[in-house]
Amino acid sequence: MTSQSQTISSAEFVQQLKKEIQAFPKIRIKLLSGGNQQKVLVSRWLMTTPDVLMIDEPTRGIDVGAKAEIHRLMSALAQQGKAILMVSSELPEIMGMSDRVLVMHEGRLTGEFTRDEVTQEKIMHAATGNVAAA
Repeated sequence: MTSQSQTISSAEFVQQLKKEIQAFPKIRIKLLSGGNQQKVLVSRWLMTTPDVLMIDEPTRGIDVGAKAEIHRLMSALAQQGKAILMVSSELPEIMGMSDRVLVMHEGRLTGEFTRDEVTQEKIMHAATGNVAAA
């Protein structure tokens, strides 16, 4: 995908969400489903045109369709050169979405892996403080 198509994807995401919520202009965000709450928050972030996004558990508690949408959007933003710092407790999400994985245990860095070298076992060893095995 080209940089232009990635930009359009992000803009289209925001536009699509605007259309979805226009039907309920005065609805409180907390009354939306988890997936729609996440979409609203991501759209708000994107309207500020950030170069860096810090995202904590971006897909926790949302349905599979919304999760796939957020993953596609994150990939598109990364292709645009945006930096994304994602915190997730879901190992498949970490391994599938990350170019580099940093693992911490008790406040200190215990592992650093590239996409090609990361495994669930390495993450778990580092997450339990077993630095030598990482």
